[in-house]
Amino acid sequence: MIKVTKFNSDDRGEFILNAEIIETIEQTPDTVVTLTNGKKFIIEEKMEEVVRRVMTYKRALYNGGNFR
Repeated sequence: MIKVTKFNSDDRGEFILNAEIIETIEQTPDTVVTLTNGKKFIIEEKMEEVVRRVMTYKRALYNGGNFR
């Protein structure tokens, strides 16, 4: 799971996204995350940052939950 921020949200709309069901991430110039169920989210984080967070999450899974 990774924390991301809804695009143009007044209340700093952070939410948790299941990294296991991300199908694609596009920079169009906004970042659009498409899930395997077809649902799309436009988020503030850049594509590279989402990839970094997913990689950190997956590494932590294989290292016994150490999310550093």
